[in-house]
Amino acid sequence: MLEIRKVHLIVDETRQAGGRPGNTPLRKVAAIAVVTNPLAGKGFVEDLSELVEPSEALGRELGERALEALGGTPESYGKAAICGIAGEQEHANACLTSAFGDSFRFAIGGGKAWITSVTKVGGPGTAIDVPLAYKDEIWVRSHYDAIEVRVPGAPLPDEIMVVAALANRGRLHARLGGLTVESAMQAGR
Repeated sequence: MLEIRKVHLIVDETRQAGGRPGNTPLRKVAAIAVVTNPLAGKGFVEDLSELVEPSEALGRELGERALEALGGTPESYGKAAICGIAGEQEHANACLTSAFGDSFRFAIGGGKAWITSVTKVGGPGTAIDVPLAYKDEIWVRSHYDAIEVRVPGAPLPDEIMVVAALANRGRLHARLGGLTVESAMQAGR
């Protein structure tokens, strides 16, 4: 298990866009764990299993916390990580492999599509935009979105900030066409 120093939750609810209210508010949430990086300061390490294997439990916990904060059925998801400066970007990626992703999916009740993700290296207070996409079909354009995440005081140089994000719907008033949720469901995607 990765040692967790801090857990942070962000809830972002948008009720209107372009001066028009939405029929249902767009609720985006992010569950963030700030964990100790066991590889920080060790230079190049070939085997990253110290991060990959325990990320499974982290994916489950963050998925459960995000789902609870969402307070409804998720339609979109995404993941992200920021590695502190004593580590490297590959450490952040190691926390987001299929070990994390599969347990995150399971915790929220499933999803068929690839989970969008982003990683980087940064210091305390660094922001990251977590990409969101429809959980059952990546090509549903109305659900392309993001939630900005920043945790004051994290990540420290020897930490990694790991994020699981959800949204209850697509963008308010999305009108750019393309594959719809309904079409994706009918096609069995």
